[in-house]
Amino acid sequence: MIQNFQGMARKLADKLRAEGITNAAVLDVIQSTPRHLFMPESLAHKAYENTALPIGQGQTISQPLMVASMTQLLMQHHCQKVLEIGTGSGYQTAILAQLVNHVYSVERIAELQYQAKRRLKKLDLHNVSMRHGDGWQGWASKAPFDGIIVTAAASSMPMELLQQLTDGGVMVIPVGTTIQRLIVVRRFGDEFEQKELGEVKFVPLVPGATI
Repeated sequence: MIQNFQGMARKLADKLRAEGITNAAVLDVIQSTPRHLFMPESLAHKAYENTALPIGQGQTISQPLMVASMTQLLMQHHCQKVLEIGTGSGYQTAILAQLVNHVYSVERIAELQYQAKRRLKKLDLHNVSMRHGDGWQGWASKAPFDGIIVTAAASSMPMELLQQLTDGGVMVIPVGTTIQRLIVVRRFGDEFEQKELGEVKFVPLVPGATI
C-alpha cells in the first residue's frame, strides 16, 4: 500500500487546477485525501492518475476531475446538508464530508456500503449518515437537502429527488442512457431550473437495492 501519497496527491491537484478547478477548498481536500484507500490494492498504483477505476460489483471510482467538478458545483451554492446518491467506494463521500456539515449517502449494494463505512471511519470522518436502499427514492425522512449529488447516470430526471431539495437547493446529476449529460438543477418553489454542462460517462443509476 502507498505510504507517502502526499506528493502524488499534490500533482493530481495541480492537474485538476490546470483542468479548470478553481475552488481552493476542493483542491486542498483532493490533495489531502488518500484516494488509494478507496480502491483494490492491486490498483493503488493508479490512484493518483486522473482516471476512473473499477472497484468491483460492476462499479467504478469516478475520475478525480469529475469528483472535483461536481463538488465545486455544490460549493458554488454553499451547500451544507448534502444527499449523495451512490456511495460506491466512499471517495466522493469523503471529499464532501470535509467540506460540508453533513453528508447523507445512499448505496444500493450492501457490500460496497460496508467497505465505504470502514474507510470513512479509518479517516475519522463521522459527519456521514449511510443508508442501504434505492437511490431513485433518495432519503425522504432526512429531507430537505440544500445539495444533492448523484454519482450514477439516471435514465430520466428522478422526480422523487427533486422534491427532496430545499427552496434554492441544487442537484448535480448525470442523465441519459446512450448519451449522458451532466445537469445542474436548482429549485425555486415549485419550479426547477435546469442547466446542461456537457457529456459525461457514468455507470447507470439502477433502481432497487441488493445484498
